[in-house]
Amino acid sequence: MSPAPVAPAPTSVARTRTRSRQASYLLASFLLLGTSLALGMLVGSRGLTPWSVLELLRGSATAETRAILVELRLPRTVVAALAGGSLAVAGAVMQAHLRNPLADPGLLGVSAGAAVAVVLAIALLGVSTPDGYRWFAFAGAAAGAVLVTAFGLLGSSRRDSSPATLVLAGSAVTAFLSAVTGLVLLLDAATLDAFRFWTVGSLGAVRGIDQLAPVLPFLVAGLLLALAQSGTLDALVLGDDVARGLGRRLGPARLSGLAAVTLLVGSAVSIAGSIGFVGLVVPHAVRRLTGPGHTWLLPQCAVLGAALVVVADVAGRVLVHPDELPVGIVLGVVGAPLFLAILVRTARGR
Repeated sequence: MSPAPVAPAPTSVARTRTRSRQASYLLASFLLLGTSLALGMLVGSRGLTPWSVLELLRGSATAETRAILVELRLPRTVVAALAGGSLAVAGAVMQAHLRNPLADPGLLGVSAGAAVAVVLAIALLGVSTPDGYRWFAFAGAAAGAVLVTAFGLLGSSRRDSSPATLVLAGSAVTAFLSAVTGLVLLLDAATLDAFRFWTVGSLGAVRGIDQLAPVLPFLVAGLLLALAQSGTLDALVLGDDVARGLGRRLGPARLSGLAAVTLLVGSAVSIAGSIGFVGLVVPHAVRRLTGPGHTWLLPQCAVLGAALVVVADVAGRVLVHPDELPVGIVLGVVGAPLFLAILVRTARGR
């Protein structure tokens, strides 16, 4: 008589169920993203139907329909999705490194560095188009992160850039860069008029999918670097001592995290402007679904962050039709109450 099959261990069964549940969440997120992308292509000042897309694929669409879909809505929707996914993943990485669910990529001085670079480009060099100040925004974001990292290393006796040191350095650098930005805008009204479209995160100026080509390698590199850190991030959220005990080198880990955040946020702000709340709200919400494991958390953040910004962009097109609300304003209206709810729940220890 053959021996009876051995039942799997309870921990193995629980792990399988958890993975199945996480996979179902990710699949549902992809379906939501697909729906949002379809809305981004079809909804606008001129409503289109799915047949319009089919006609475009067959090559029988009118010149007007082709111009709307290919030259306007496709680039805009893709930019919104890439920016949202990048910011959400960057927020998850920051929250893990700082062990704080209220952490935001802005704490690293990335957004403030991009802002001051754009302002100086407009005021001193006469740059006035998104194509013109894209690389200034990226360079400014990188410079802000480098400053924060440098001060964080100088202020850490063990040279491991502890979370508290990074937060203090980031706050100081952000305050200084924001003061410089405010001073330039105060002295130059023309710069303020040009800068305000960037600072609210408007996607209305996106024209042509080719605008993504220069930034896409940096965005992909940042995403891959973040995904490669999944195991390290799981260790960091347990504390520095535990992470060291697990064989993690904190200095290189912090630098890798800062590099990933810089690449992701720098890419996002250079193509979409300054968009807030995505990197704060999305990781916190996803964590309640998938749990703290970053192997599932980061891909889920990328998908839901992309869907959120695309939906916010679509909402901005229809809420004040025939005018348009910048996506940054829509996310601010939605994100502020969510941020307060997160703050209250965190204060209660829930």
